[in-house]
Amino acid sequence: VQQVFRQLFYMINAVALNNLLLRKDVCSWSTGMQLRFNISQLEEWLHGKNLQHSGAAQTLEPLIQAAQLLQLKKKTSEDAEAICSLCTSLTTQQIVKILNLYTPVNEFEERVTVAFIRNIQKHLQERNDPPQLLLDFKHMFPVLFPFNPSSITMDSIHLPASLNLDFLNKV
Repeated sequence: VQQVFRQLFYMINAVALNNLLLRKDVCSWSTGMQLRFNISQLEEWLHGKNLQHSGAAQTLEPLIQAAQLLQLKKKTSEDAEAICSLCTSLTTQQIVKILNLYTPVNEFEERVTVAFIRNIQKHLQERNDPPQLLLDFKHMFPVLFPFNPSSITMDSIHLPASLNLDFLNKV
């Protein structure tokens, strides 16, 4: 059950983050607030179902950081440093894309300046990120089955002759 929910939450993360990276109309402060609220609801649900140790919540980390990126101030050099230290699960390319797509929804907000984005790129240039922008939502985590050893020893097993397993030798 834990593995199923980990996979499901990864897919939610990948689809939501990919939509955020591809749609200018959803890159805003209010979307960041809405995302963070919805993610906290998912985290509370996991806790209520005793699935908090399944790894499902950790798969949402890139989406959480993207939501926080949309909510942070984006003006000064200190803001750039804060963004760089906060967004460790996002690649440089994803951070820059979200900042480029950021769209103010009211007159109190401003677009992110090119100088600020260059400052972010300068801070993140030493990162060795993969070049891909979008997450692979078809990624599958390996399924792990717990090993439960049998109390029956191999030397106590009798193999019937009708199985034609004469090539097997007891050691």
